[in-house]
Amino acid sequence: MDTNEKLNILWTTNNKDTFFNMLSMYAITSMKRSWWKQVNLILWGASVKLVAEDTQVQTEILEMIHSNVSVEACKNCCENFGVTPIIEKLGIDVKYMGEPFTEYLKNGEKVLSI
Repeated sequence: MDTNEKLNILWTTNNKDTFFNMLSMYAITSMKRSWWKQVNLILWGASVKLVAEDTQVQTEILEMIHSNVSVEACKNCCENFGVTPIIEKLGIDVKYMGEPFTEYLKNGEKVLSI
């Protein structure tokens, strides 16, 4: 896939308002309106804890997945917060993200950091 057609959204905060009023809204709309061929959400840091603890956020994550947004989570972060089973149960791809994220950057893929 052309790297200009994929957007990686790196979400590292636990700010619920930003998640609902920017991140998820943009990701879902991007897929519905074909602004990007692929949108990939990366949960890293405090975002994994918010997702694990907040059912509203979990519901929105499932809506994103239903809208063909791919979702990945940092395995180390999930382990640190003790939330790996919850994150995996949502259908999120849990893996060590250092190497894949480095490849996204080296490949020239677009990254939006929130």
